[in-house]
Amino acid sequence: MRRNRREETTRRLIAENRLSVDDLIWPIFVIDGKDMCEPIASMPDVNRLSIDLTVLAAMEAADLGIPAIALFPKIQNDRKDEIGSEAINPDNLICRAISAVKTAVPQVMVICDVALDPFTSHGHDGVMRGEEILNDETLDILCQQAIVQAHAGCDTIAPSDMMDGRVGAIRQILDTEGFKNTRILAYAAKYASAFYGPFRDAVGSKATLKGDKRTYQMDPANSNEALREVALDIAEGADILMIKPALPYLDIIHRVKETFELPTFAYSVSGEYAMLKAAAERGWLDWDQTILEVIIGFKRAGADGILTYAALELARKLSGK
Repeated sequence: MRRNRREETTRRLIAENRLSVDDLIWPIFVIDGKDMCEPIASMPDVNRLSIDLTVLAAMEAADLGIPAIALFPKIQNDRKDEIGSEAINPDNLICRAISAVKTAVPQVMVICDVALDPFTSHGHDGVMRGEEILNDETLDILCQQAIVQAHAGCDTIAPSDMMDGRVGAIRQILDTEGFKNTRILAYAAKYASAFYGPFRDAVGSKATLKGDKRTYQMDPANSNEALREVALDIAEGADILMIKPALPYLDIIHRVKETFELPTFAYSVSGEYAMLKAAAERGWLDWDQTILEVIIGFKRAGADGILTYAALELARKLSGK
């Protein structure tokens, strides 16, 4: 076996999996204002950007060959309420960001979450009554949210809320409203994970979150349940599947890809990024080598696309720019 490992040329020729810029999706956090760049303390080297700087970031992504970006808003507290009304405002922060990016760099795919947690005063993904998240009442708002994003120019609607039936409801309203070509990237297996902490810092929902999300996000102990969730989303019209988080759920990525053979994305979430960055800052890990090893691991498990906060620096390395 060692004969085929002796030289780099041979290792390159027989590599079973390859990482390229084509595999990368860059998540970007958007804030109100102009020329604003706010560092996120729990995510080193990641910033919240105003719309003008988000456009510049999207232009850089396009120049490096990154095919897609995912936009996430940090909504001002005075625009939040119990039902996330700002989510369906056609002039909200995320809709303005979509429009600006698609005008400047139409060739870059824009992906946007459909979920209420950045918009609600309680930090949950749905409408609450007491301690309960109301599934069907939430679906109505999610459908309206999907439509305002589609009108703004969003290419790919990504329901991340984990309400039952939301993919089918969103597909129906998109088709009815003339957006038959707008695809749905379903967060088909999204786990109730402790790795989301820095993300919730970034979008401002951590401080407001009441309780946890275990009643609607998946139990980390379960894998067969993930296959049932995915099958339901496919039946309802999902075009692409998302597994989130990625690093602790490589088995789920693999099982989903092997079972359904549908395009499958992995979301390397904020906590995964933050822990590797923190270890690298302490000199415990080599960041460049570790991040490449982790990302290629997602490819090996079966991921077709990878959302990673390291997308820009990986693209620079892979493209040589």
